[in-house]
Amino acid sequence: MKRFTLITLIAAWSMLTLHGQDLLRPRGDVNCDWEVTIADVNVLINSILNDEKYHSLYRYAYDVNGDREITIADVNAVIGKLLGGTLPPMPSFSGTLPVMYINTEGYRDITSKDYYLHADWWIDAMGIEGYESLGSSAHPLGMQIKGRGNYTWNNMDKKPFRLKFDNKQKPLGMNSNKHFCLLATDYWSNPLGFELSRRIGLAYTPAQEPVEVVLNGQYIGLYFLTEKIRVGKNRVNVIEQDNGGEDPELITGGWLLELGNRIVENQFIVYEDHDTWIGVEYQSPDSLSQAQYDYIYQFFTDTNSAIHATDSIDSIASNWQQYIDIDTLACFYIVNEIADNIESFSNSLFVHKQRGDSTKLLFGPVWDFGAAYNRQLPEGPCFIYENNSYVIHWLRTLATFPEFQHAVKQHWDRLNDAGALETMEEYMDSVVDKINPASHTDKARWPQLYKWFKDVKQHSTLYYKPMMRGKIDFLHQQWDEPQQAD
Repeated sequence: MKRFTLITLIAAWSMLTLHGQDLLRPRGDVNCDWEVTIADVNVLINSILNDEKYHSLYRYAYDVNGDREITIADVNAVIGKLLGGTLPPMPSFSGTLPVMYINTEGYRDITSKDYYLHADWWIDAMGIEGYESLGSSAHPLGMQIKGRGNYTWNNMDKKPFRLKFDNKQKPLGMNSNKHFCLLATDYWSNPLGFELSRRIGLAYTPAQEPVEVVLNGQYIGLYFLTEKIRVGKNRVNVIEQDNGGEDPELITGGWLLELGNRIVENQFIVYEDHDTWIGVEYQSPDSLSQAQYDYIYQFFTDTNSAIHATDSIDSIASNWQQYIDIDTLACFYIVNEIADNIESFSNSLFVHKQRGDSTKLLFGPVWDFGAAYNRQLPEGPCFIYENNSYVIHWLRTLATFPEFQHAVKQHWDRLNDAGALETMEEYMDSVVDKINPASHTDKARWPQLYKWFKDVKQHSTLYYKPMMRGKIDFLHQQWDEPQQAD
């Protein structure tokens, strides 16, 4: 990367303004000096000689002509620009949502989920009512940023990120904290699931707000700035214990854990049967003494044994409710059943536990709805533990227990008596109105992600609303008490 003199840097930044498209680097500015010169030609030639591969996020600027390759054609495009030619316009934000600017140190690419890069950032509220700007291009704030996610990080062009602000902030009206995520999900799965969680009354649901993002001067599209699941007063509200604790009373809680099917760090394994195992990742605390490890491992082993100890006929005699809070389990299940989230008891399954020997495992918060509403009618709507190829933890057994079935019906009736499901389509419409203009600029940036639908308004009308309506109707048929004839 080219080294800059102080004068060059001042000149480059003097071209920037606080608002608008001038904060986007011109197409062909490969070396990040905010202008297109012969130096960009040299950087492109070096990248070709070094056999650098095209990547639509991190090497976006190198692909000057937009053909998804880095070749001599890009060199020719920059030369043409220098000789007075024109290049295709740079995709840019809509101006209808706040814009989050992030500049990594040295404009380095974000290529790791394991290591943070330092970055400057600010949010321009764009004068939109209900939002406040944070920092500015002249006075940016500091953060650490790295990749996050599993399937989305490894398989999608549009990447998600984990953010750690240098100081606690209240971005876009959310509660003060250092830890947030930029989720590159589709526009419906998480917002719908999160809203259902709020309406059923789970103790904590992560807040999120749509935002458009400019990374290192390049527009990278529409994201959801989302609270990261963590222990805290305004998040998972359990008493936090110290890493490496030894006190027998204190190590009983609080715990924040994530259940899944992947091998990760800070994890132990519990076997449901000979072939099926649960990976239990301890997130708080995240560094355990032997006493802490022994306690939580034994608690999960006992919980797992209690669930699978009896069949449905004898489940009343089982002691599984000694370990699991049946109300949070029922609410968590209902939310994911309505959303047809077939992965909900497979991965990204968060549970937590308060301090005390007699405290139980609480289900939630909800998180990943990437596998929601993916089954087509009339194949569904069926229950998420039926006709499901995912390895599902505990749910198939729990669903056979009469006391669990009773709790589900109780909370289902409560949700319906409050009219919470009747207005979900109105909620969807409000989200559409908010993000639809930005979805079009996102489509200009990521056309490969929009091959199967034109815009979010059409998609919600033709796909998500019918799927949600069909699943709710199915659950009414299954769970509502039949009306007595007069």
